[in-house]
Amino acid sequence: MILLSSYERLIASRYLLPGKGERFIVLVAGFSLGAVMLGVAALVIVMSVMNGFRAELFDRIVGLNGHAVIQGYGGQPLNDWRQLLARAKATPGVTSAVPMIEQPLMMTNNGRAEAIILRGLTVPDIRGNSTIAGHVVAGDLNSVTAGSNRIAIGSRLAETLGVDVGSQVTIWNPAGQSTPFGTVPRMVSYTVGAIFEIGIYDYDKAYVVMPIEDAQTLLLFDPDTVGMIEINTRDADQVGPILAPLRASLGRTAAVSDWRQMNAEFFDALAIERVSMFVILCIIILVAAFNIASSLIMLVRAKTRDIAILRTMGAPRAAMLRIFITVGTTIGILGTIAGLILGFVLLYFRQPIVNLVQKLSGQNLWDPSIRLLTELPSKPNPVEIAMVVAITLLLTFLATLYPASRAASTDPVQVLRYE
Repeated sequence: MILLSSYERLIASRYLLPGKGERFIVLVAGFSLGAVMLGVAALVIVMSVMNGFRAELFDRIVGLNGHAVIQGYGGQPLNDWRQLLARAKATPGVTSAVPMIEQPLMMTNNGRAEAIILRGLTVPDIRGNSTIAGHVVAGDLNSVTAGSNRIAIGSRLAETLGVDVGSQVTIWNPAGQSTPFGTVPRMVSYTVGAIFEIGIYDYDKAYVVMPIEDAQTLLLFDPDTVGMIEINTRDADQVGPILAPLRASLGRTAAVSDWRQMNAEFFDALAIERVSMFVILCIIILVAAFNIASSLIMLVRAKTRDIAILRTMGAPRAAMLRIFITVGTTIGILGTIAGLILGFVLLYFRQPIVNLVQKLSGQNLWDPSIRLLTELPSKPNPVEIAMVVAITLLLTFLATLYPASRAASTDPVQVLRYE
């Protein structure tokens, strides 16, 4: 309203709140404002939650698995891993490279059995991994040392097997020793030294961490053999270009797989869903824009006589255009502000709201085994929020053009002829 003259601002403010005989117009304008508010709030909430999903999953998946791994072809162990480790560390852009063993096995306790993913790391790497060390919920990770027969397991796995810190569990290695009667599985008992909860259900239900020396003994590996080398780079999004020289230098001796290749289907599906939700929710704002247009058309018809009088008093067509554009865009601006406030409030209280709905409905709406994460995440993106605001205001402005042009084209002679 800054570009309006004083009388144009006065008329626009009066038209925003029509008289007693025009309450229906106020009702329609109120619905328009509410539709804009709900559309903006829905977009802010959905896009923030989708960003939160990607950020949480990316941080925890990459935090546990690294940005890339060097593996032997066909899943074969790496026998010359020290040379590969030195080559990886010397690659520009690589911040860390650690040897690791990862193997699917079986764990039992008191007749209960669960499939696990055994991960063997050096003791400094176990304690330096923030994804594990920063999420210990019971026990002490410092007790997990080489030769101690102590391990760290995920919280969901502990619940399923009914174990706690200090409990004894047995890990089965089917590739045991060969005998005249066949292969005898290797069974080794361990003490639970720590329980961690990463926050990703599949990891908390399956992962078991132990020192790499103990993993080599369990799997009957040679002390100079590891399963893979985990690599972290300075920029996960540039992992391809950073590791290109390393891939070229390795040739056919080993394969390098980065996080995009290992989780490509998952993150691509998440990106497609995010774009689809954005387009679908934009339709809500488009409907709100049509509501604004219809309310302005009714306002123009109701104020036809007033418009004609203003025109005879010397008001130019451009003034009528500006007045009705201002009325429509003001509704859009107020709806956008209200939608942003509502969206951020609901995001702030998102988990209590989910818990309340679950309690009232008696349904588990946030099953971690389906949703992957234990809590509803959120990460508002200022660029996306600015885009939502810009799209809303643009659609609102476009919706005002036709009603405003109708008002500007009013012929005062035809309207006032029979007055």
